Amino acid sequence: MRKFFTTTVLAASMAFAAAADAKDLALSYFMGPTHPMNKAVFTPFAEKLAEISGGELTVSMFPGGALNSSPPKQYSILLDGVADIAFHLPGYTAQLFPITTSVTTPGMCADAVACTEAMWRAIEPIEKEFNAKILALWANQPQVLFTKDKPVRSLEDLEGMVVRVTSAQDIPFTEALGASAVSQPVTVINQNLTNGVVDAISIDPSAALSFKLHEPANYITTNIPGAGSAFVLLMNNGVYNGLTKQQQGWVDEASGEWLSLEGAKMYRAIGQKGLDVSAQNGVEIIELDASEQARWNAAIEGAMNNWLGAEVGQGMTGQQVMSLMQGTDG
Repeated sequence: MRKFFTTTVLAASMAFAAAADAKDLALSYFMGPTHPMNKAVFTPFAEKLAEISGGELTVSMFPGGALNSSPPKQYSILLDGVADIAFHLPGYTAQLFPITTSVTTPGMCADAVACTEAMWRAIEPIEKEFNAKILALWANQPQVLFTKDKPVRSLEDLEGMVVRVTSAQDIPFTEALGASAVSQPVTVINQNLTNGVVDAISIDPSAALSFKLHEPANYITTNIPGAGSAFVLLMNNGVYNGLTKQQQGWVDEASGEWLSLEGAKMYRAIGQKGLDVSAQNGVEIIELDASEQARWNAAIEGAMNNWLGAEVGQGMTGQQVMSLMQGTDG
């Protein structure tokens, strides 16, 4: 009887301890639940974490800006503890993440997967830019140009146009092409193109689907100078440090480069789908040929040289960041 009682008490104590250690983590993202990144990154992370922790660590999703509807403020709500985990676009607060946002520099990388791999080569200085635990870090496809009223077939067509860009990093290159650049959150770009607030939107082609840009746009110009934009899934440092060593190990296993590459692969796939769906809906796809691409690249040469020679962050020049991301730093 005593042995049975002792065993029962021990089992109950273990169950109580497990229940006490159980945590449900709040994950914030401003897009709707049907956005491809939920399927590619957020849900796989949550499912993997629940699986390997035996349900001790779970994730509750707060899509559509439920915790804060402002895309640029997602990093702030994470730091403030409003969310335990948050999806953020470093380009919205580029001054805080100059090395991370360097991935969008023209010629840095060829597609979403290559750009993601580039950032992971530079993960050591990138981690120092964030006051949070990086769960995933990935990129989308190189930008294309969505326009409504005027097709852009040559460098001259871009002269004087107001172009929405994702990051401050893109501004000097866009202005070197003769356009005026403005940075705007992605949640307003469809309306702004529709109403003529901007003449063009520079963004990856998946936005044709995610933000229905194929509806206001009549033209898409491809092969313009650029590269992928950065995305990051972060955990509040206090939350991560408050976990047990075992729980931290579970979080580490459920996140990292493998999860990042899943996001990149999804962006690569839906980028092409965005172009295909746009064409099917009557949008003209304009592909700059090699000679026109050379003219655009020549136009940004001065801006590129300025960036390569300038200090980007942590004592690193643009050239050093590019060499690190491209794996040519020796």
